Amino acid sequence: MTLWIPLGVILLVLVLLILYVIVVYNGLVTLKNNIDKAWSNIDVLLKQRFDELPKLIKVCEGYMQHERQTLEAVVKARSMIANAQGDQEQLAAQNALTDTLRSLFMVVERYPELKADKVFKQLSTRITEIEEMIADRRELYNESVNLYNIRIEQFPDVLVARLFNFANRELWRIDPAHRADVAVEFRAN
Repeated sequence: MTLWIPLGVILLVLVLLILYVIVVYNGLVTLKNNIDKAWSNIDVLLKQRFDELPKLIKVCEGYMQHERQTLEAVVKARSMIANAQGDQEQLAAQNALTDTLRSLFMVVERYPELKADKVFKQLSTRITEIEEMIADRRELYNESVNLYNIRIEQFPDVLVARLFNFANRELWRIDPAHRADVAVEFRAN
């Protein structure tokens, strides 16, 4: 009779340990899938931006014949995205496109008739809206990655994470050049 009590306690502890591992594992899977979902949501917006850029470029080309270099940089950055392999290349390509879009809009400042064009206004407004949504989604992605990375490094969850090979995920980082101040000029007419 006295042998059954320790055996029952051991069995209970073992069942509780197995249940704990299952709960932690399922939580980590949920966090991992939330990261993938957040990345996919960013991809949706990046695809929209990718599809709308040729329209913007078409409108700009007529006005900016001699600004060919800026337009070519946007086209090149867009093709980098199409050819990107893996998360790191995708991040770099998206950062390059963001940079070239910034350059394009700075060049546009020299073309008042382009800025007044109805189609250009609509397209530039749309691109700006998409850029803001991308920024929001990147923030959500980074929050998801941060929660996941914290969870797989905390004790005792780290034991389950290592057992099932959960690895840290990379935060979305911008180019250091995007942190620089933007020069703003005011010209008297």
